[in-house]
Amino acid sequence: MLFDPIWQLIIVCALATFATRMLPFVALSRQADNPLILHLGRYLPPAVMLILVIYALRDFTPLASDWRLNMGDDGLPMLIASLIVAGMHLWRRNALLSIMLGTGAYMLMVQLGWSG
Repeated sequence: MLFDPIWQLIIVCALATFATRMLPFVALSRQADNPLILHLGRYLPPAVMLILVIYALRDFTPLASDWRLNMGDDGLPMLIASLIVAGMHLWRRNALLSIMLGTGAYMLMVQLGWSG
């Protein structure tokens, strides 16, 4: 069973993913105090999070064509979930908690069919 082609594919993919995630840490371990590495470590995570937020909200139009608040199927839940993420992050400074609560709130609202 372990030698089925699908398991071999899964194991190879898992090892390749792990290796690519670990390679930067191993390659840059001796330059940990380099100013460039410190600069990237400080500013890259918030920049990546900002890019992800912009990508996630790229199709969201907060205002409808008649300049009223978008109360469409995903309008109000997305707006509320975004405010939950921003508020939780300002309050607790924990990105994982903020994202989990905002995603959970959005999914709950969408799955229950709750929209404006």
